[in-house]
Amino acid sequence: MGRWPLIAGWVVLLVACGPPRSKTIVVGSKNFTEQVILGEMLAQVIAARTHLHVERRFYLGGTYICQQAILAGRIDVYVEYTGTALTAILKQPPQADPKAVYALVKRAYASRFHLDVLPPLGFNNTFAIVIRGEDARRYHLHTISQAVPYAVHWRPGFGYEFMERPDGYKGLVKTYGLEFGAPPRIMDLGLLYRALLIRQVDLVAGNSTDGLLSALDLAVLKDDKHYFPPYQAVPILREQTVKEHPEVAQAIKSLAGKITEQDMRHLNYEVDGEHRSAREVARKFLRANHLIP
Repeated sequence: MGRWPLIAGWVVLLVACGPPRSKTIVVGSKNFTEQVILGEMLAQVIAARTHLHVERRFYLGGTYICQQAILAGRIDVYVEYTGTALTAILKQPPQADPKAVYALVKRAYASRFHLDVLPPLGFNNTFAIVIRGEDARRYHLHTISQAVPYAVHWRPGFGYEFMERPDGYKGLVKTYGLEFGAPPRIMDLGLLYRALLIRQVDLVAGNSTDGLLSALDLAVLKDDKHYFPPYQAVPILREQTVKEHPEVAQAIKSLAGKITEQDMRHLNYEVDGEHRSAREVARKFLRANHLIP
């Protein structure tokens, strides 16, 4: 009789200490508006299409922080961009073919990181080299190459990640032979356009889906030498999560091909220009497209 309580106690202890099957999916995002909107979309379709609890961990930082977070299991899924994955994470040279870049990234992420690269969401968010609209009109500038002679009198402004990544500043100035009149000013991505408009800087690297590009007097210079690779938005999901909860992958795949570049620019403007919450904006879009009830 005296042995049974002891054995039962050990059984209870072992059960209590064993790893319980997780019922929570953690969605992450980088630290800018578009990422938070996309994170909200992932979170809301998972919550609507599965019986799992969803936790949000947004504004984690840049590419490298999100990559480390998903590898460490602190998040289960976030949205990456294929060109960023290719150059910043895999350290591969830029390629122009979107399908080839996606295929390469998908294979490499599976073999090296045990991460599943899901189908693209439908839009390409490339870097946008932006100047004031009045300068574009005054000097008749439409391409980056046309801006080179004027850049010697300009001060550029870039985000920290753009300065460091292989498809960023160093390659840009080398490809186009750019020389600026002052060293780049490093600033938060959310401040770039304001700094441009109040003349603290004269040229910035934004994103092609930034909502404010349509609302402000700004001009995007065409990448006429095709320096930047394709940046298709793709959800990155842990393979372990797929094995434990295959319904999560199916829920996220409902977003494949559903978001155009025009859609994303409009959604970004609703948050940045109209000051609506990312959660509300995402919910409205998902419901309008019959992706959630």
